[in-house]
Amino acid sequence: MSDHILALENVSKRFGSVLALQNITMRLKEGEVHCLLGDNGAGKSTLIKTLAGVHKPTEGQYLVDGMPVVFNSPSEALDMGVATVYQDLALVPLLSVARNFFMGREPMKKLLGLVPVMDIDYAAETARAKLAEMGIMVRDPHQAIGTMSGGEKQCLAIARAIHFGARVLILDEPTAALGVKQSFNVLKLIYKARERGISVIFITHNVHHAYPVGDSFTLLNRGKSLGTFTKDTVTKDELLDMMAGGAEMQTLMSELDGVTI
Repeated sequence: MSDHILALENVSKRFGSVLALQNITMRLKEGEVHCLLGDNGAGKSTLIKTLAGVHKPTEGQYLVDGMPVVFNSPSEALDMGVATVYQDLALVPLLSVARNFFMGREPMKKLLGLVPVMDIDYAAETARAKLAEMGIMVRDPHQAIGTMSGGEKQCLAIARAIHFGARVLILDEPTAALGVKQSFNVLKLIYKARERGISVIFITHNVHHAYPVGDSFTLLNRGKSLGTFTKDTVTKDELLDMMAGGAEMQTLMSELDGVTI
């Protein structure tokens, strides 16, 4: 078995003549929070979709438990325990907390021993209990999820992924649209996931959110890696400087390309 539950080795992704990712190497240990940092246009979205099974790498290898894999769909990635929670969360506002928790995997029972129907009582009690395990107290699991705050919705999506067997959680900008308190609750949930031995890839442009929870950090700029750093080798201010300096350096190099000095 590999020391890494998930890894990308020299992965590149092309869309026709466009090189979206170039030679990305990223390795994730069990129970590690690996933060993927980058500004808009850095390549984060393409990398997320490659990890999630939406895109196949054009070059390089994707490994799970040290074994090369080729995912043809996100459901295949999920079957291997790799779950992605996107920014839009894929929740239905008018449905209840319990129905959203089990959406697509509804527990069934037979009405009068004949007609299969959703076991809504089991779904409600299970959703309440699993959310409570993650520190989220839901008064009424039958309430419409549209009545919950943005942070609570993020926490529900994460708890749902964990309940259905996620070994790796890929979180797409989970704090981007949240206030301070709601962001803190999501970051606390990342801690809880790590305590359960679940590995997390936390994609964000916010170093202030990433640094407190992260164990390691990979910086992306225009589809290239600026390097991977562990927490004991880099400070928050150094990460901020590299994010800002990386973009400026890329622009400068483009301007100087072909110029003789």
